[in-house]
Amino acid sequence: MTTDVGIAPEFPPSLEWLNLSEPLRMAQLRGKVCAVAFINAGSAWSQQRLGDLAHLRARHGGRLNVVAVHVPRFEHERDARRVAKRLSRHKLDFPIAHDPDWTLWQQYGIEAWPTVVLLDGEGRIHERWVGDGQVRELDAAVTALNDAIVPQSRNDAPIELRQLREPMLPLRFPVGIAVNANYLYVADSGHHRVLECDHGGRVLRQFGSGGPGFIDGPMELSAFNRPHGICLQRDMLYVADSGNHAVRRIQLRTGDIDTIVGAGRAGEPVEGLVTDARAIALDQPRALALSAEAMHIATAGDNRVWTYDLGKRELRLLAGSGALGVADGSGKHASFAEPAGLATVQQMIYVCDAAGSAIRSINSRSGQVTTLLGEDPWHFGEADGARVEARLQQPQAIALDPDAPVLWIADSGNDALRMLRLGGGELATFQLPQRLHAPSGLAIADRVAWIADTDAHAVLRLDIQSGALRHVPIGE
Repeated sequence: MTTDVGIAPEFPPSLEWLNLSEPLRMAQLRGKVCAVAFINAGSAWSQQRLGDLAHLRARHGGRLNVVAVHVPRFEHERDARRVAKRLSRHKLDFPIAHDPDWTLWQQYGIEAWPTVVLLDGEGRIHERWVGDGQVRELDAAVTALNDAIVPQSRNDAPIELRQLREPMLPLRFPVGIAVNANYLYVADSGHHRVLECDHGGRVLRQFGSGGPGFIDGPMELSAFNRPHGICLQRDMLYVADSGNHAVRRIQLRTGDIDTIVGAGRAGEPVEGLVTDARAIALDQPRALALSAEAMHIATAGDNRVWTYDLGKRELRLLAGSGALGVADGSGKHASFAEPAGLATVQQMIYVCDAAGSAIRSINSRSGQVTTLLGEDPWHFGEADGARVEARLQQPQAIALDPDAPVLWIADSGNDALRMLRLGGGELATFQLPQRLHAPSGLAIADRVAWIADTDAHAVLRLDIQSGALRHVPIGE
């Protein structure tokens, strides 16, 4: 937290207001405390901070204004339509601006996502809070500024919001995909549920009531909150329940759901034996991968990869310092940048680093982390070829090909499907007959790639041999 008293600048005309019919003016915010949040739609920390602000806004009722200002990290995030789609996954009831040229960011002298700038009732800048966390302190600062406001009669135009809406479709932002010989499983994140389908797309069972919650029990009564990655092992389906900061388990024989680990809130896990599953807080688990009894968990909120021994019920840190970066090393001396996808074979674990636009590997025995592709969070693009020159843009998922030494990559920022040949090979783009829409889930089996075409609210089936791509009519 830093203190900075001065008059807040007017919103520049270059801002694109995503959920307002008319541009917002500073005068409309006067008379109340206002939190101006500089965020990035794809940032795990920003998403957590938006949740915090929504909670504070509800707590303070009509005494707190919140304005979110999205500032792009990646080139694809300069597109306001893509940003609106990403943010529509979260039900936000405050104005959201898009600052594609970093204009307001520079006027405020912002240096990192997320940063919250608190304004008093007269539009003066009082404090700024960098990073996530510190919710109680932020709450206390809002209360103090509110207590100092002298009520005045004002006649400014009210702020009229329009909802960021998506079409009513059977799927809403599907992400995780898992498949076996008979069934296709889909994490339907926007509907807070996991679906079991046949390969033709017919829905056989729904796990989760369809509303957000953190409830174990029978499949029709239980609840998830924005489930993300899923992992299938025999008659168990494991779910990275990102919104609940937990790992859940679906017992496919009965449909019952229980919690493996996760407290329902973000936090830093404590290593060791887990005697109470809900006493251990994770931080935005995004992906899971299983190797025998070892479950590997990628947590985007703390930039780490954890290992949970299902037999011993023991949690340990596999790799990651917690800092956001692309740095190799052993165990906690390595750094990740929002790990969002995992794949494993024998003792090797492959990691998809979303914010780092990188592909990494971890030796599960030694904890040694090696970067296969990518450089750092500020180097990204769309280029095939040798690894030193090839570029990705905010990839979201990976899958190993069981029939070839190839790692498939859902290159979300480039709306593309990429292939990295293992053993030192090059990166290539698989030529599809149509563009993808921010793909965020992948599964490969029997020379078929199943793709979660997330922003199109669809699942696609790709015949790898022929290149034929078709829509899977799930629930239609």
